[in-house]
Amino acid sequence: MKKVYYLKTCNTCTRILKELNLSSEFILQDIKSEPITVRQVEAMEALSGSYEALFSKRAKLYKEMDLKNQDLSERDYKHYILEHYTFLSRPVIIVDDKIFIGSSKKTVEAVKTVI
Repeated sequence: MKKVYYLKTCNTCTRILKELNLSSEFILQDIKSEPITVRQVEAMEALSGSYEALFSKRAKLYKEMDLKNQDLSERDYKHYILEHYTFLSRPVIIVDDKIFIGSSKKTVEAVKTVI
């Protein structure tokens, strides 16, 4: 499977997608207009090893809800990711059995080696 979970309104996501110039075999899912499902987030967790790895601590809501001062469990991370798209660290790129999470230069370069 080749899939990208991203936010169409995120300039960073669109810049990365343009830079990667992904082939048509990639399925693009705008997580705002097509929210991620329980099954999808569980599949991402299986590849990444944890829900925390998928969770964005840079999200505005993370600060607004004062989540940094709470002791969050894996169950909590999963709940928040499913509750609001902003908690998913974006983009999430899946290439077969590999997952790439976030927008760091290192992550984008790693994606380039497998596409």
